Parts: sequence; structure tokens; C-alpha cells
Amino acid sequence: MYELLSEPIRRYIREKKWERLRPIQAAAIQKVMQSEDHLILASRTASGKTEAAFLPVLSRVDFNEPGVLVLYISPLIALINDQFFRVEELCGYLDVPVTKWHGEANRTLKENLIKNPHGVVLITPESIEAMLVNRAYVAKQLFSNLKFIVIDEIHAFLGSDRGTQLQSLLYRLQTLNKTHARIIGLSATIGDFNPAKQLIGSIESTTVLRDNTAKPIDSEFKYFKKESAAIPLDLLKDLYLNVCNNKVLIFPNSRGLAEEIAVKLLKISQKVNGHPYYFSHHSSVDKELREYIEQFAKTNKRFPFTIACTSTLELGIDIGSVDKVVQIDATYSIASLIQRIGRSGRRENETSNLSLYATNEWSLLQSIACMTLYQGGFVEPVTFIERPYDILLHQAMALVRQLSECTPDELVQSLSENGAFKNIKVGEIKEIVQYLTQTDLFELIGGKLIIGVEGEKVTNTKDFYSVFMTDPVYKVRSGDKPVGEIPLMSYQALVGQNIFLAARIWNIVDVDYRAKKITVIPAKDGERPLFDGLGADVHPKVREQMLKLLVNNEPMPYISEDAAEAIRQLKDEFKGFEITDLLVDRPLKVKHTEMNWYTFQGSKVNRSIVFLFRAAGIESQFNDLHSCFIFPIKNLHLIIECGIKIFDTIDNHLETEITTNPAAMDFSKYGSLLPLKYQILLLKEKQFDFCTAMDFLTNVQVVEKLHFP
Repeated sequence: MYELLSEPIRRYIREKKWERLRPIQAAAIQKVMQSEDHLILASRTASGKTEAAFLPVLSRVDFNEPGVLVLYISPLIALINDQFFRVEELCGYLDVPVTKWHGEANRTLKENLIKNPHGVVLITPESIEAMLVNRAYVAKQLFSNLKFIVIDEIHAFLGSDRGTQLQSLLYRLQTLNKTHARIIGLSATIGDFNPAKQLIGSIESTTVLRDNTAKPIDSEFKYFKKESAAIPLDLLKDLYLNVCNNKVLIFPNSRGLAEEIAVKLLKISQKVNGHPYYFSHHSSVDKELREYIEQFAKTNKRFPFTIACTSTLELGIDIGSVDKVVQIDATYSIASLIQRIGRSGRRENETSNLSLYATNEWSLLQSIACMTLYQGGFVEPVTFIERPYDILLHQAMALVRQLSECTPDELVQSLSENGAFKNIKVGEIKEIVQYLTQTDLFELIGGKLIIGVEGEKVTNTKDFYSVFMTDPVYKVRSGDKPVGEIPLMSYQALVGQNIFLAARIWNIVDVDYRAKKITVIPAKDGERPLFDGLGADVHPKVREQMLKLLVNNEPMPYISEDAAEAIRQLKDEFKGFEITDLLVDRPLKVKHTEMNWYTFQGSKVNRSIVFLFRAAGIESQFNDLHSCFIFPIKNLHLIIECGIKIFDTIDNHLETEITTNPAAMDFSKYGSLLPLKYQILLLKEKQFDFCTAMDFLTNVQVVEKLHFP
């Protein structure tokens, strides 16, 4: 495959002293150079996917042609900044310029690109949207001769509103193009490739190249029961000994917990004269500080360090290889867990190391279920949103802004031809466009649609270019130095209060509510900010595996004695239940004053059952981690029948939910702008799975055991 590459690229390989091409690189070179297919390159973290795409792409493209010829799309600005140096070095062998285009990029360099469109551009979906909406002529000037579009970390877009927006943007870019650009998606973890093919826009002409070579994983599972809101002290002490002499990433499940861990590990280290390199890294930490942490981790060869982080370091930002990864309590998905594990042992012939600390026996069980499923080859398939009415509404407004004006028929035709909305009927699109006119989001003048008075309020903000929700925030500063941000809605800032932020403790000395600014000074003790956020949905297969582990003698990975004892006690609680069919048999514990019914279903199905029972007026409590309903002593079969009866009138109940609960549509940034009937359809598809819930309730076999504590 080496011979297929251009001489400048071969020279790059020789000067890098590569002994051989990696499997994914060799396969990609052949397909890029000798076919016209779109491609998805799937292989583990640090397997050379970026080079797998760019080596052949740069060899095949004739950069003497005008315009930007290669577009690299990333989910993160930080990933663009990181990949820029790798791509720029590679393109330097061809004398091809590389330009970053995002909100934080150099404006002069962007203007120079407009004057002389050339080379490779690295960009986010939101920056593509902003360019199309505000400077459509520039977008055409730059991208009318695209040959290749490379989408990094494509799995980060799948099954999300952002992914639907990106699919729509790809279609809009292709309509500007003289030819049809080939698309290459890069990913480390995909369970089902069809959603990725749909995002690219062509299932039939997309080829998947997959390197299944897996890194060996050395994992350990530990258990420290959490008795209060704070992290157990024994866990922190054990964690400190685990990380103090290593380079480590710690993944808690929230920003607030990341802060608490970073601060408390640093305090332990200070007491025992350990090293000072304990950091927190998440979206609320100031950008310059995050970049400093990334650079320190990447270039530091001498000192151990620990970074408590969120998904900001889950994706492919290059911080070098770390010795181990620590996960605090269960991840919500197998895909996320594997991404995180892949941050360690990145070099050839190294083992990935995972330490998982559980503070709840159910979280421990879920973690073990995720690991055993992965070892069996399972990764959650992505749920593809069939009818994304809210993103269609957003793209309708974006198109009208992009075109300045258009007829309703032209707008409907453009949307109906866009593959992102192929499952939405033309009649539905017409109805939504007409409604936008009635609500002054559009205005119809002389047969042409323009943005209306209410539409100007929506589209004339930087926030319009994104389709994901963001919390309003307080900016936190110490003197003239930015520290980070604290979400405005989830944290009440008070003068005199001490907080954790950026792995340090601060005292609030001033709060400017109008300017949304907080001034802080260093302090000695405090508490973590309450910006935990909401957990993601758990797949039904994970819950089914949890039940399997409880009722069968399933093999497990290595777990500590305390963890083994916690699992043993949990298994004891489910002894005596005759569970023979894991799909339909579900245990019911009958106590003196209540019944505990365990559904072991995925989050969306459980959420649907909760809604059905609530709509039926059934008194119950629900714990999603345990997948458990708690009822007063009643006939469970009658309760289930009452829930089933609600299904026939479910739309009426959803309408009541939307009209009486202001937060019902908060999951969607633009959903509340839709006609009511489309809000109902959107709510059903994105938040619930009533069909699977009904199938489960209809066929479930309740397995009862009397249980008197």
C-alpha cells in the first residue's frame, strides 16, 4: 500500500521512521486510492486512524485545483486544536496550508483563507452552520470544490440532535459542491454501523473498514460503600495510593464530583509531601487552564499526574499515554467505558489498565455487566431518531436565513430532499412551515418567506448555530485570572461560600448578578459545586445482563474482596426466585408494607412504564439504578393491567404533560416551537419507548417470593 501514496507522503513516513503501516492504515490507503466509496474507519483508540484518512486523501487530491479541497469536521474545538499540529505537519510535506475555523480561531487567518481559498480546513458543525447562515457566499467560495470530508469521532454525533444537524449540513454542503465529496468517518467504538452510514448520507456506497485487534485490558473492581453525600474517606485513601506514582485519568460521572476528587487527592498529597500535579478538566474549567493541563500531560515525561475529568478527555485529544484509567461508579454505556479505557496503554504492546471504584452495590453490578458484555463483543447500537421534527424546524429557519428569502415550496422541497429528514412526510413539513408563519417565526411577503419578528429573536444569537442545550453560567475569576464557570440554574452563589473549581478551593467575595460574574480568593476548605447534570440512558441489554449476573453463576472479572462480598449479598437478595427466561421473568419482593418489583429494563422503557402508571393514577416510587418500582401492598397484576389500558389514550396524557409541565420539552432546544401534535410525537420518540414498554408489560411473568426483612 505504501507504493500507492504520493512521494511527499512517502517521504513523511520515511522521516518518521515507521517500520510498517498499521492495519487500518493499509486498508484505508487501498480503498481511498482505488475506489470512490465513502468510508468508515473503525479501530481502537491510538491505532492511527487520523493518518489512515489523511495519508491517502492528501496523496489523491490535486491541490493545484482552486478552493478548499479537504474539510475535517470535529465534535470539539479542543480536538481541532490538538489535531491541527498533526495535520499541519503532514500537509507541510505538500506545501498545503491548514486553517482552523471555529469561534476561537485566528480571524486574520480565516480572512486570508477567504481571499485565497486553498488547502485543508478544520471546523466544527456549529461553525459550518454559522458560515452557511451568515456568509453563504463565503461557504460557496470555500467549499464548492470539496473532494473529501473527514469526520472525526463520528460516534460522538450518532443518535443525537447534533448528529442530525451534521447530516443535514453535509447535504447542504454537497448542494454547494460542483462534484460530490467523498466522506470518511473515523471511530473507535460503534456497535452498529448503519446509523453512521445514514449520517454520511449513503448506506449503499459506504464501506466499513474495521480493525478488530483489541488491546488486552487489566481491570480491577473495588467497592467502598457511600454512607453520605461525600466520597468515602477509605476510597480516597485507596485511590491516592493507586494514583500517586502514576499518570492517571479519573472519570467520575459529573463535573462536581471531578472537582471533589481532585481537591481531596491534592489535600492528601500535601499532607504526605507528595507531588502537586492534581488537576480537574471539564467544560466549566477555564479554556486556557484546560489547554495548559492537556499540554502538561502530553509533554511531561518526568512527573506523575492525576486528572479528574469528564467526557472532555474521553474523545481523542492527544495527551499521550497514561498508565491507568480510573472510573468512579458505573458509566452509562459500554461505548463510553471502552473509550475511557482506551486512553491508557496507547503504545504498541502495552496493556490498558482500568480501576473501577463503586460506591453502591448496584453501580458495581452495572459496571461488571458492562465489562462482561464488552468481553462478549457487545457494544450498544445507536438509536437513530426517525423523525427529528425539532431539528427540521431549526434547519428550516437556518435555510431561510441562508437564502435571505425563498418560496414555501422551495423550502419544503429542500427539506424533503435532505436525507436527515427522509422519514418526515412532505405534508408534515408543509404543516410545520405554515405553523412557523402563523407564529411569526417566518413572514410571508409577496409569496416569499423571510425570517419573522419572532424568528429574528431566535436566529440573531450565537446560540442559534448549535442544537444542544447549554446552561446559563456565572463566570468565576480570581483577581484578573479566569478560573472557570458555574451553571447559573443549578448553583446558588452566595458571598462567603467556599467552592471547589479547577481543582482548587475558593471563597466567594463578590457576586455580580447582572453581569453574571463571581469574584473569588483562595480558601482552605469548601464544597463541590452542584453541577452534576443528568445521567444518560442505560441500554436494556445492560440491565438484562445485571439480572443474569444476579440469578446465574456467571463468570466475572477480577473484583476485590469487598466488591465480591457486596455482590454476594446482592445475589442473596435474589435467591429463591425461579428466573428461567431472562426476557420476561421479573422478580417481585413482597414486604410487610410494600412491594418491590424489578423490571431490569433500559432507561427509556422504565421511563415509559413510570409515565403509564402515573397517568393511571397508580401510587409508586421508582429507582432507575435499581430498575425497581416500589408500590404499597396491592395486586401487581391489576396495576400492570391499569398501565396497559393507558396506552390507547397515551397522546392525550402526553398533551396534558406538555401543556401543564413547563419542563416537559426541556430535552429539546427547539421542540417547544413546534405545533402541539409534533411536540407530542417528538416527546414520544426521544424520551419514551411505549411500544417496547407495552410489549414488556403484556408478556412479563411476575416471579414472587415472600421477603420479610
